[in-house]
This record gives sequence, C-alpha cells and structure tokens, in this order.
Amino acid sequence: MKRKSLFALSAVVVVAAAALVPVLWSGGDNLHNGTAMAATPADQAALIKKGEYLARAGDCIACHTVRGGKQFAGGLPMLTPFGTMFTPNITPDDQYGIGKWTQDDFYRAMHTGRSKDGSLLYPGFPFTSYTKVTRADSDAIYAYMRSVTPVNVPSRPHELKFPFNQRNMLIGWRTLFFREGEYKADPTKSVEWNRGAYLIEGLGHCGMCHTSINAMGGPVSSAAFAGGLIPLQNWYAPSLTSNKEAGLGDWETKDIADLLKTGVSNRGAVFGPMAEVVHNSLQYMSDEDINAMATYLKTIPQKSEAPEPLQLETSEKFGGELLKQGQKIYADNCAKCHAENGLGMPPSFPPLANNQSIQMPSAVNPIRMVLNGGYPPSTDGNPHPYGMPPFAQALSNTEVAAVVTYIRMSWGNHGTAVSPQQVSDLRSAPLD
Repeated sequence: MKRKSLFALSAVVVVAAAALVPVLWSGGDNLHNGTAMAATPADQAALIKKGEYLARAGDCIACHTVRGGKQFAGGLPMLTPFGTMFTPNITPDDQYGIGKWTQDDFYRAMHTGRSKDGSLLYPGFPFTSYTKVTRADSDAIYAYMRSVTPVNVPSRPHELKFPFNQRNMLIGWRTLFFREGEYKADPTKSVEWNRGAYLIEGLGHCGMCHTSINAMGGPVSSAAFAGGLIPLQNWYAPSLTSNKEAGLGDWETKDIADLLKTGVSNRGAVFGPMAEVVHNSLQYMSDEDINAMATYLKTIPQKSEAPEPLQLETSEKFGGELLKQGQKIYADNCAKCHAENGLGMPPSFPPLANNQSIQMPSAVNPIRMVLNGGYPPSTDGNPHPYGMPPFAQALSNTEVAAVVTYIRMSWGNHGTAVSPQQVSDLRSAPLD
C-alpha cells in the first residue's frame, strides 16, 4: 500500500482549516446604530420576513447556534490543527452581539470581509461568496437579525496558535483569493438561471465545500465545483462537474430539485454535512428558487475527470480477497434494503448499482456511511426518512473494507478496492 500526496494534503488541512468555519466576528467599537427601517410597520414586517428567508438561504443558523443553545448566540467550537475557533454571538445584543452595528457595518462585513472596527475577518466567514449579495438583500438580513431575541452572552475568543492568531496576515490571502463585487447578471442567460447562479455562488456559498483548496487555503479557480475533502468534517464533497462523481450533466432537473428540497430523489439521497444543509436551509426555500438553483447546477460545464483525492491503494490479490469476503457481508447485512442486485428501492433505499457516490475515486463517504450510518434530513417533502444503521460496532476494519469494496466493484460499478487502514483512520475521526 502507499499514500498519494499525503504531505500535500496535510498542508492543505493545516492552512485551509480557517476557510471552513463560517463565522461573522464583531468588532469592538461602541458607536450606536440605527435599524433597517422601512416606510411603514407593514413594510418593516415584510423586510424582516424577507431577511429571515435570505438568512435561511445562507444557512446562518448552522454555525452560529450550538445544539440546544440560544439561536444565533454562537459558541460552536471548531477544532482545527492550529487551535480552536469559536463562532460568535450575532444576536442584536448591544454588549456582546451586533446590536451596535449599522446597516453599513453589516454590509461591509458581507461585502468586503471587514468587521465594524475595520479588522479583517477570517475567510471562514464566506465573504468571498457573500460579496455577491446585493445591498438590498444584505439590508433585509440585517433587519431580520435585528428582530431576533438578544442574548447577553460573550463570544469566546479563538484559541489559535501563533502565527494563525495574527489577523494582519490575511492581507496576503485576500490579495490572492478575494475579488470584491456584487453578482452581475449574465444577459445571455434566463432570469431563472441568473437567480440560481446568484443563490449558488452567493448566499448558498456552495463552492466552499465543492471546490478544491490549495496549499494556501484558497480555492483552486480552475477547479470550481470539482469537489474536495472537507477536513474538519471528515467527508468528501463530490465533484459537481464530473459524471464519475456527482456530476449533474445526466440528471433530470426535477431530480436535482427534489434532492435539494427534500434530501432524496430517484437518483439518490444526501447524508452527512449536505443533509444538514437541506435540513437547516434548502427545505425552507421556495419551489421557484429551488428550481432556479437546479437549472443553474444543470448547466455547470461537465469534465471527464475529477481531482484525484488521497487514496490508499491495495494490491490486486488483496482486493480480490476483500471482494469475495464482502459479498457474504453484503448478503447478510445490506441486501434486505438495497437488494441482491444493488438496485435498492428508491427513494427510501437508494440504489448502489451505478451510483456515482459509491464508485468515485474517494471512498470516504461510503466508508463513513457503513461505520456511522445516518439519515437523510427530515423535511416537509420527506418527513419520515429511512435511515442507515451504523455497523462500526458489528464489523471490523477489514469487514467494513470488504463490504465497501464489494459495493464499489459489483453490478457494473467501476470503483476500486479500499484498505482496512482507510477504515481505521475514519473510525477514529470525529463525526462532524
């Protein structure tokens, strides 16, 4: 066995981890602000409602609310190789939140990546995407944030090692990777397509996970939406540009829309971090916006290959042994739901045969599903999802490697064998 590009991946994990924590860090000055006021109370109520919808589209709640905690009060710890980052309180509390921020302060953070006091925000707050958000939409989100219940809880300071705790070092990163500017509609495309592009590239900040990161923690511009590892969550965000992974070129627009809105479709189901996105954000979006996003995603240029991720290789002989062992494990544990022929019973039990997510070069996601199990999100369109039980306690590393090898190489699938060492590495990894 051998590891490919292990040193390069380690560098990416260390340098890029700050780009995976969507946080909005408030400044320290105490100038009082005004609110985003509309002409009448009815207009203000409509503005707040619009802002709530847009905050959902941006999935703000996911990082700024601890499970079981107060909404938007922050405090979610993000463990990184260079220390721990804590998401901040963004409620309208004057002392500890953003209660003294003006509309201009809020827009500056969204548009330029600078806090109220002018300090640079870490690129984990997706200002590289949010810069595309219009001033009107930013003001609406601001109005909504002003309407939530203030929480008088201080934001915990990050506990970062030197030199990562030096914000001024972000100047170089911004010079290389940040281009400020609101979204500009493409006049050659439809209104629906442009709306989808605005949501995907802006508030949705989908590229943060589905675009590979270089050794400096910046997005690889030539690999937009081409997939990449999500180090802090130990999942692989598949390529949207390659039909060998999650490329959408041969998907029906309805299947894309169903997956975004409900978490399941006739082509598959979402698990892991994407299930959280659907649960917290996408299920609340209008059918029109979901269809617009699907329309845009459908037109992303398709490429024949996806970037090659870190993969442990097995010998041909050992791979054959795993394949044979995996057939029996599959029959005993998996065939009842996914069928002997791997066709499953979609959408409740997704097919494994001809499933891109099963056979793509990275085996991270199928290994994690066998180890940890999981559920698609519970949504209005799929309120009682069928789940996958965990097998971490029932199967050894070799047995998990065997059954994953079997499903990656059976029924016409063109995946490769996986190593028990890969299973061991992911067994000890955090769940999210």
